[in-house]
Amino acid sequence: MKKFVETLKQTGRAIRAMNLPNKLTLLRVALVPLYLVLLWFFDNDKSMQIWPLLVFVLASLTDLLDGYLARSRNLITNFGKFMDPIADKLLVTSALVVILAVPGMVVCKLSYIPVIVILCREILVSGLREFLMEVKVGMPVTRLAKWKTGFQMTAIAMILLQNLPLIGNPVGVLGEWLLWVAGILTFITGYQYFEKCLDYIYTVENNKKNPVKQVEQEVKKIAVKVKNSVEKAVVKKAAAKRGRKAKTADAETPAPKKTAAKAAVKNSRRRKKAAAKTGVKEIKPAATQTTAEASPAAAADRPAAPEKTEN
Repeated sequence: MKKFVETLKQTGRAIRAMNLPNKLTLLRVALVPLYLVLLWFFDNDKSMQIWPLLVFVLASLTDLLDGYLARSRNLITNFGKFMDPIADKLLVTSALVVILAVPGMVVCKLSYIPVIVILCREILVSGLREFLMEVKVGMPVTRLAKWKTGFQMTAIAMILLQNLPLIGNPVGVLGEWLLWVAGILTFITGYQYFEKCLDYIYTVENNKKNPVKQVEQEVKKIAVKVKNSVEKAVVKKAAAKRGRKAKTADAETPAPKKTAAKAAVKNSRRRKKAAAKTGVKEIKPAATQTTAEASPAAAADRPAAPEKTEN
């Protein structure tokens, strides 16, 4: 008894540590037995059929909500990948079995065919997932499989809805048609998964018969990994070099004002040295001369400079 209590406490701590999408997945699993009990208990009272319907709709909404939260908040975990499809299968298969067991739920007996197809497909895919998990090969859920699950849950909800007062059989008949659509999609997705598993088995068997191909594939995988790592290292080094060059260039490049001032000082020194060698006074730049000095008339009136005589 103590071990059982400790196990429950550990389970509670593990559930509290989970993120919100995983908690919603576990809630969907917990709603399955509640839905079955309500549907079985109120099978003769149509006025109370609203309760199993609400439980089933709530469980179906958790399937949409946990996937949306996991993708939008980047909360995808291995536990969620493993438990989410199992929770969907538990909900759908249990609901279909009870619907077939309760008299009057299904109008046409031919609707048993898609139900059998759905049950067989779920068993097949579960076996394939278990086999591929042992050989460490993933089998992710496809988009068509998500549409299949949506059609299944919608069909089951409409079949449950027909037993409510003021609703009637037309809604149930529409639900049975949707159940046929879900059965066709279920068969297609099951075949896709089965084909993928067969391709993997065929590839593995060929590699065992021809060890050279197996070695080549391993070498190719290693070469691709090395190539990717080298490319990443080269990109990082190039980025680091560009960063260092940019820093040194910024440090060595003087400010524009300082370079202009230095150039002006050098030019003035050169003019002074030239004037000292030739004995002529330094001529001011045109920008510093006045308008009177720059005009031709002022230049004509100005007396000529005395010639330099030698002693």
